[in-house]
Amino acid sequence: MSRIGKQPVPIPDKVTVAVNGLSVSVKGPKGSLERTLPEKVTIAQEDNTVVISPVDSSRAARERHGLCRTLVANMVEGVSNGYSKSLEIIGVGYRAQVKGNTLILNVGYSKPVEMVMPEGITAAMGEKNTQVIISGIDKEVVGNTAAKVRAVRPPEPYKGKGIRYQGEYVRRKAGKAGK
Repeated sequence: MSRIGKQPVPIPDKVTVAVNGLSVSVKGPKGSLERTLPEKVTIAQEDNTVVISPVDSSRAARERHGLCRTLVANMVEGVSNGYSKSLEIIGVGYRAQVKGNTLILNVGYSKPVEMVMPEGITAAMGEKNTQVIISGIDKEVVGNTAAKVRAVRPPEPYKGKGIRYQGEYVRRKAGKAGK
């Protein structure tokens, strides 16, 4: 049995969870999320916790047990606190700006790259115009959007220029001269 799956998901104050078969909807101060969980698990709400248990001891049920518990825990965390990812832009002349729901990146291409943020995701500028903060209530969408922004100009190993996650280490290589 999954060690993570055994733990019940605590429901904080101001958050309501509705369980209907395999569909779970969570409402909180930041918004609401809905998700249909895969088969082979059962979901029950007991007092201020949500308990997920496998249907049987088959491999598929054991695989999904911890996954479903983590998905529900991420939904509860998202509607109560939210998630955010910080990106750094490194390079001479590289910068970003936010206009409405659009992130505009100037990262060395002939034209600026415009990215429209998905519904429920907000992009904001950090202290400088070289730091972008992507935030929202759905952990999966926040991470996916941050990965798409990073993929516009991933960090390169020779000078380290590009877009990287906050605190990401980029392994540097020696150039032609083998310095």
